[in-house]
Amino acid sequence: MRYHPAIVAKFHLPRPGQPFVVVVPEGAERLDDLDRETIIAHYRQHGALLLRGFGTALNQFGDFAWRLCKTAVVNETPGRAPLDPARLVYGVDGGVQAFALHPEISREPWKPDVAMFACLSPPGQGGYTTLCDGTQLVRALPSEVREGLTDRWLVYPNAVWPELLELWLGTREPDDALLADPPPTCPFTFKRIADGRIARFYSAPALHKPMFADDLAFGNFLLFARFVNGRGDFPLLDDLRPVPEEWLQAIKAAADPLTVAIRWQQGDVLMLDNTRFMHGRTAITDPDERVIATFFGYLDFAQPTAHEMPDPIWRRINFEPPRPPDYLLQGR
Repeated sequence: MRYHPAIVAKFHLPRPGQPFVVVVPEGAERLDDLDRETIIAHYRQHGALLLRGFGTALNQFGDFAWRLCKTAVVNETPGRAPLDPARLVYGVDGGVQAFALHPEISREPWKPDVAMFACLSPPGQGGYTTLCDGTQLVRALPSEVREGLTDRWLVYPNAVWPELLELWLGTREPDDALLADPPPTCPFTFKRIADGRIARFYSAPALHKPMFADDLAFGNFLLFARFVNGRGDFPLLDDLRPVPEEWLQAIKAAADPLTVAIRWQQGDVLMLDNTRFMHGRTAITDPDERVIATFFGYLDFAQPTAHEMPDPIWRRINFEPPRPPDYLLQGR
């Protein structure tokens, strides 16, 4: 970013009911007038920034994101309009329903470091983006749930399709030997099940250390799967049993009072540490008036978490995963 020493934005630090830094201009400065190192310092410490009052347009949002990231990922779920595909900026998921808390793309190995959102057209009512600090949530969990999740892993079983097999295994028709010993660049394990179909498995800690925080965080697909998709069997615990329903209800009950809503204003930019914060949304009243741009990236100052595989492809090239066939998209 360019840095103009005479221009200093105001940084309002987190406080009760506001778990994010609010950054507002002193004068008429734009996002590209902000000092990159100051933004990074606040991001590392607090994990969430709302930049308000900078009059951010679509191209400025994309440029701002690329000043902090070296690669990005495209979320392959349907309904995301390509707002600025050259900068890998897309719209949000289609539909109007409320979304439960989740980190972006937490059901896959290529979970991005940062999730960024820009308000191009604010909703008049509803459609707020919600967020919750996963480290605060761990501290608020009932002790039996927190202890039950500590040192446990979540397993995400999923289907495969020819393009995915070809990307990770180099063939659309792998034999059992290749399934048992995939290349070291592959983030999945595989199993051929009784009817001959192939299943893939991705595992991640149930509670994890965020990229820039020392305390454990809760940040996974459990709440979205249970309270949006209606599934209690995805992901599974590492013994391949479902997470107990009473745990899921307790996690939601602990998260609800910690969750805050962003009431969008024109030009707002929200920047979240996707390894620490979860986000969701309230129900959308008028989808035509709500236009939110998204960018999901891998930071050029990243400190990858311990469970991430070394030198993954998504940190080397801008990554667009093979899109699942339509019949597999339901429930994602």
